[in-house]
Amino acid sequence: SMAGMRISECLPRTATMLDKLAIIRSMTSPLGEHNFGTHYLMTGYKPTPVLEYPTFGSVFAHSRHEKPVLPPHIAVPDFRVGGGRLNGGGYLPAEVRPFSVGGDPAKADFQVRDLDFYRGIDITRLDRRRQFVNALNEFSNGLDRSPSANVDPDLERAYRLITSAEAKTAFDLSEESRETRQRYGGKSIGQSCLLARRLIERGVPFVTVNNRGWDTHDNLYTRLKEGYTGAKVGVGLIPSLDLALSALIEDLDDRGMLDETLIVVMGEFGRTPKLNIAGGRDHWPRVFSTVLAGGGVPGGQVIGSSDSVGESPKDRPITPSDLAATIYTLLGIDPQLELHTSDGRPVRVAPFEAEVVTELVG
Repeated sequence: SMAGMRISECLPRTATMLDKLAIIRSMTSPLGEHNFGTHYLMTGYKPTPVLEYPTFGSVFAHSRHEKPVLPPHIAVPDFRVGGGRLNGGGYLPAEVRPFSVGGDPAKADFQVRDLDFYRGIDITRLDRRRQFVNALNEFSNGLDRSPSANVDPDLERAYRLITSAEAKTAFDLSEESRETRQRYGGKSIGQSCLLARRLIERGVPFVTVNNRGWDTHDNLYTRLKEGYTGAKVGVGLIPSLDLALSALIEDLDDRGMLDETLIVVMGEFGRTPKLNIAGGRDHWPRVFSTVLAGGGVPGGQVIGSSDSVGESPKDRPITPSDLAATIYTLLGIDPQLELHTSDGRPVRVAPFEAEVVTELVG
């Protein structure tokens, strides 16, 4: 571990690789509601009723021009982040919205939703349906429109997935050794991170791993550390994240992929510095932490700090807008880049006031 850097006793494996992590300890936001906080953290913009902004993954998918078989932005197990109201794609075209895997990779009967033929549907019938839908689309669009307007993006994506054996094996965790699966841990977060690694290896540009259950208003010790009362080895939220994150960093590093893969660990806000009467902690956006690794981020550093009671930033306050500008820069996207809404309105990918956190851009 690194001199002077304190880290939870529940993160022993992550503590051995602090030289690869950059920890921001002075994130700050005014938004302590799940949906608002999630929108702000995953887009860099405070929510507004006027426009839903696209999340990082969809902007990144939109910036790529190749049409791979696997969707460019995949969510594991699903994209019900925060309060679950975010569609992910915002004002961008539907095909860059996150594709939700729809099943939990930690379950024995894990299957990707809609990845196999339904009973009675084979490739010939699927082809006929596709031609039929495209013909209907052409008819309704009128033939004066561009040819690309005639293709249903969801149907095309589903068709490419269902008919590709290679795409199916990407989701097959039984190809991994038992030792590897155990290293990631048996909980959803672990097997989801393992699946994320398989997808990234196969060229998926962006994966969102969604780990619900951190809303610890009560039963804090059991939920965070033990997992269940009296557990001999902790399988709660933090030890499970410890296994998942450390195994992911280790595997990407071993495969020579860490420098080109950015890992971001964050929630929509922090928790109150004081315990509530139920022995839990409530929503606290005024100061919290995020962690970045890989993707060219210089590791072994802590940026900013909270005050002595963990209530506010003590120095170097960093907003979700600043984090967004930094993430885009690390992904090779200019934070000042303008995209367009369906009615042609230009919108920057990060807000005007956003400042790149220079310590994170190697």
